[in-house]
Formats: sequence, structure tokens, C-alpha cells
Amino acid sequence: MSSQKISPLARWFGIPLWKRVMSALVLGVLAGLFLPGLAPHVAFLGEIFVRLIRMLVAPIVLVTIAAGVTALGEPKRLGMVGGRTLLLFGSTTILAVALGMAIALLLQPGTGANLGGAIPKALGATKSVPEQLLGIIPLNIFEALAKGDMLAIIFVALMLGVGTIAAGEAGLPMAALFQSASAVILRIVTIVMEVTPFGVFALIANSVAVNGAAVFINVGWLALCVVLGSALQIVLVHGLLLRLVARLPPLPFYRGIADALLVAFSTASSSATLPVAIRVAGERLGVGKAISMTVLPLGAAIGKDGTAMYVGMLSVFSLQALGVELPLAAYAVILLTATLAAFGTAPVPSASLFMLAAVLAAVGVGVDQTALIVGFILPFDRLLDMTRTVASASANLAVTTTVARLEGELDESHYRRQAGPDATPAAARPAPLDV
Repeated sequence: MSSQKISPLARWFGIPLWKRVMSALVLGVLAGLFLPGLAPHVAFLGEIFVRLIRMLVAPIVLVTIAAGVTALGEPKRLGMVGGRTLLLFGSTTILAVALGMAIALLLQPGTGANLGGAIPKALGATKSVPEQLLGIIPLNIFEALAKGDMLAIIFVALMLGVGTIAAGEAGLPMAALFQSASAVILRIVTIVMEVTPFGVFALIANSVAVNGAAVFINVGWLALCVVLGSALQIVLVHGLLLRLVARLPPLPFYRGIADALLVAFSTASSSATLPVAIRVAGERLGVGKAISMTVLPLGAAIGKDGTAMYVGMLSVFSLQALGVELPLAAYAVILLTATLAAFGTAPVPSASLFMLAAVLAAVGVGVDQTALIVGFILPFDRLLDMTRTVASASANLAVTTTVARLEGELDESHYRRQAGPDATPAAARPAPLDV
């Protein structure tokens, strides 16, 4: 019996990408420590990685945000349910960004990191608020794309999406075009990600050769910040949403969603979590089928609290690592841009790292410097992605439960049974809200 030979190329692609990236990370560390003279000779691999990222940032932002907005056409026609859903997701998302930024500003995980020998740079003269607002509206769409003006690109993407929805039936071909273009862009991202191990090797080798292995301390601090931010988003933001808006006790919610959170952590995918989330919403939380089947799929697309928290946190981390100081008004730009970027983040692994370039570019940080951050964080991003996906899954179910409560589509006695035998009796519980 003859055994079929497997080509080296097939074996290479048969290894999961994260394992290849992690191997490249280890080899890069060893090369930087024991063969520091090798770093200049492999620097072109890092430059290729940087150029590929720069090539993709503008089209990813334009296409995915426009596609995401057009996907809201159906919820928009649902009237009150759609409006409440979008308002709640928007609120939790912007709070997540603010929380991530606050934790990074407080704990300073990027202070002292000099990744890849990046040279700190001073920004240009601070623009006034009217100048910043005028800059969002481009005089030429193609010029904004060519220059990588991210605020202008986001504005154009939003206008294209809104215009497509407003056109009604006539806009359906355009909506299909955006969805198709988004699928193509995501496929290109998948192809580009295959270059990641080589780029990571070059960038890490250079980083360690210049700074030593101490640079990994900052990644450890960042990981702790992500865990802390995810936990606070779930306990504080989602808990207060249930307590203050839905007027429900949070404890039954947390007990009921455990299965969905475990799936979210293990798969690092909101889409993969969706079937379990739908089952949990009905069987554990008592959410009506009409609400769960409407809100949860929408939440899988735009309910990205974990991503929003991470992008806000990583933006501040990057500024600290690069030695960039910003005026207070620039942090408001980060808050707004990161919120919009979170809504448009593509459903692929580590997509939030691509959106980081859009956020930092809005405050004047070059894509080449951002790529240093991306290349350094990417090997560790799988675990961070698993952690922040838990917060996104919790947000999806919290908003769904709240909308169901507000719409009178929540079986409250069923919900409260998750609290155990001492749950509040039915006679003492409030009636469905009429707000």
C-alpha cells in the first residue's frame, strides 16, 4: 500500500494560521536576540506586510461600513423595534469605546514600549473644531480615498449606505453590490493574512533586536486591560442596561447566557454564536421568537461591544507606545471614529486591527507606524479576540432582552426562574413597560 505524498506547500497551508503566526513570533524573538544582524536583511518582509495593510485600509472602511448600513434597511422598516434596537446598540458601543479608552489612559499599558524602533512624532498644528467638522466632508471622494482621509471615507460610506436604503427598491442592486464587494474585500483580506507570518517574523525580529524581549511586558499589560474591560462592559454597562432600562434583575440574565458566552469564547465569532444565542434567548431568557429572530441577527452584525472596547483601548495603547501626545479634543475624534469603525468591522479574525489604522489616521498617525502595532499585536490577538467576543455576545443578548421587555415580548416569570427558587413571585413583578 503506497502512501500519498503531501507537498510542503500543502502542509504549510494545512497548519492553522494562528499557529504559523505564533511560530513566526518565536522565530522572530530568537532571531532578534541571537542574530540581531539578520533584522536589516529581512526588513523588506515587514515592509511588504505594511504595504498590504495600507493597500486594504481605505477599501475595507468604505465597503464594509456601507455594506453594514445597507443591511439595516430591514430593521429600519420594522419601526419602533428597529429604532430601539439601533439606539441601544449605539449606546452600548459608544460606552464600550469610552471604557476601553479610560482603562488604557488609567493603566498606561503602552507607556515605555518602543515597538520596532518606531520614532515618536509630533502632530501638526491642532485644527479648530469647525475645521475638523469641515474636513469630514470631502470636496472629492476619490481624493479622500487616495489620501486615506479616514473621517471623510467614513462619512462617504455612511452617506452611500443611507442613500441606498432611502432609494428603496431602486437601491436594491446597489445594496447587493455593496454586499458583494464586501465579500470580495474579505476574501482579499484572507489572502493577505497568509503573508502575516513573514511580516510578523520581520517586525518582531527588528523590534527585539532594537529593544530586547522586554517589549512583551506591554503586551501582557494590554491583555490584562482587555480582560478587565470586557468584564466591566458585561457587568456594569450590560447590567445597568437591564436594571435601569429593562427594569429587570441582571442575575437571571447572567445565569441564562452562560452557554452562549462559552461558545463565543471558544469560537471568537459572533456569527458562530448566533444559533446558540437564539436558543438561549428563547429557552433561558423567555424572549419572544419574533424579537429574538429579528434583533439577534442584527446584533451579530453590528453589536460589537468587545471590538469597540478593544479598538478604543488599542488606539490609546498605540499612542502611548509611539510617544504621540494628543490634545483633549483629539480623544473625542477617537471616540467617534472608533464607534463608527466598530459598526463597520468585518466579521473576520483580527479585523479590528485593520480598523485601528482608520481610527489612528483620523488623528494624524501614519499607517506605517500603525502597522508596527498591528504586526506586534497580531500573534497574540487570537486570545484577545476570544475574550472580547464574550462581551459582544453579552451585548447582543442584553439588547435583545431589553427590547423584548420594552415591547412586552418577554416572559418575565420564565426569565426570573433563572434566579432560582427564591425569585420574585409573579404577583410582585412589574407589568411589561410601555415606553
